[in-house]
Amino acid sequence: MNHVIRAARADEWPKAKELRLVALQDPAAPVAFLDSHEDAVQQPDSFWQERSARATAQPGAPAGQFIAEAPDGSWAGSVTLLIEDAGTTDFGGAAVKEAQGLVVGVFVRPEHRGTGLIGKLIGAALDWAWSVEEPRLARVLLHVHPENLRAQGAYRRIGFEPTGVTVRFEPHSSVEELELAITRPED
Repeated sequence: MNHVIRAARADEWPKAKELRLVALQDPAAPVAFLDSHEDAVQQPDSFWQERSARATAQPGAPAGQFIAEAPDGSWAGSVTLLIEDAGTTDFGGAAVKEAQGLVVGVFVRPEHRGTGLIGKLIGAALDWAWSVEEPRLARVLLHVHPENLRAQGAYRRIGFEPTGVTVRFEPHSSVEELELAITRPED
């Protein structure tokens, strides 16, 4: 299937909501996401509208959501890249020493897995990350559950490497997730 990989727009929040709710029902959701379907389905439309507005991949935006759009307009998958500024605290509570990106919310519908979409989606997120001029990102990282071997393999094929850091996202998990990163390519 020929998908268009592109940044999501703020007005597409209903599709973003629908895909996120599907993702949270996936069997891998408990080890892949820090959210539950039960909590997410309770959120008002304003939550989804604000979430989509923040992730427009525009200059100065704090995040970018990238989607794989099928010819029929449906979304086959999505990834989001958050910008973390130096001097702030990251998702796991650690100090951010230099500006970086954080890949979150990675999901491809089961019927589209194994087609290379994950690489294309993360590739679009990385292209945007490296194009951000302020702050200039030194690296992009992600966290993955140690038992999620399929995801680890996909991320390593893309070029992410283990940093040796583990992160515990309390109170969501008693498991320390593995941190993988890819450094900014030389200009």
